[in-house]
Amino acid sequence: MNGKIPIGILGATGVVGQRFIQMLEHHPWFEVAWLAASDRSEGKVYAEAARWRLKTPIPAAVAAMTVSPATPEGAPKIIFAALDASIAAEMEPRFAEAGCAVITNSSALRMQQDVPLVIPEVNGGHIKLIDVQAWRKKSGGYVVTNPNCSAIGLVLALAPLHQKFGLETVMAVTMQAVSGAGYPGVASLDILGNVIPFIKNEEEKMEEETRKLLGQMNGSKIIPGAFAMSAQCNRVAVEDGHTESVSIRLKTKAKREEIIAAWNDFRAEPQALKLPSAPERPIVYLEAADRPQPRFDVDLGAGMTTAVGRLRPCGVLDWKFTVLSHNTIRGAAGAAVLNAELLKAKGYLG
Repeated sequence: MNGKIPIGILGATGVVGQRFIQMLEHHPWFEVAWLAASDRSEGKVYAEAARWRLKTPIPAAVAAMTVSPATPEGAPKIIFAALDASIAAEMEPRFAEAGCAVITNSSALRMQQDVPLVIPEVNGGHIKLIDVQAWRKKSGGYVVTNPNCSAIGLVLALAPLHQKFGLETVMAVTMQAVSGAGYPGVASLDILGNVIPFIKNEEEKMEEETRKLLGQMNGSKIIPGAFAMSAQCNRVAVEDGHTESVSIRLKTKAKREEIIAAWNDFRAEPQALKLPSAPERPIVYLEAADRPQPRFDVDLGAGMTTAVGRLRPCGVLDWKFTVLSHNTIRGAAGAAVLNAELLKAKGYLG
């Protein structure tokens, strides 16, 4: 393993599982050592089991791996999970019970009181919730989650404003890429030339998770942020990149240049620690009147930077602006990898 930490991937054949493999191919700390997926993939060579959908080729070592049963026996102690919520709700606790560190992209346990929901630049201190988990006390295992793919870009844009001026009201309307629905995702005859104004449970996730992420840790629980939050979510015919139109009311009035400076100057612990997947700039404000756009801006910071633009006064609240983030990198696999890097830096990965 060349001195690197062996990791496993649950749900390795799906789109997010593939992103994990892609992002970990040259990772300086972690190396893929174990893959698991559904029963129909078990026992197959990964290159045969997975319909590879990414633009870079499958790493040769991973392509030749045999897909293992999705059980803790024989699995590494560090697991990246990319499972459907219904499966994750049963499977992730089983791996934590067996002593594994489960770093998951699933929504199944995000709102559980003792499970940290983390964006390292925003609320990295919430990982201390790990210490009150029953799994941790019994076996040393635990679960850490990253947010919903639409919540993470929004919260990165909101965090520096919440820190400096305080949030009173947030309203967000999303235009979400089809890759957020996995593969094959949305049927072409449903999405081409169309907008679908419904994504199951997405609005509820955005509203709940945003408040938890921007909440305060109080002993063994998180006190959610006290601001009002409303989300409307739409699926659009874009391959990668969730775009959001956001309006906010601040507790303390701020000037346009102060808000833009808050975004452009924002740095946090991942940047100070120089974590391998942390972008140099978590947020970038784009001055062009028609940006950000997924076609041009989704890969900023190797897909880990959130782009913001079109800041202008709002006739109902205070300000409105546009947010763009890469939904399968910063909004999924990259978020979990960055969480794992923070856990290692804080001594939680042994």
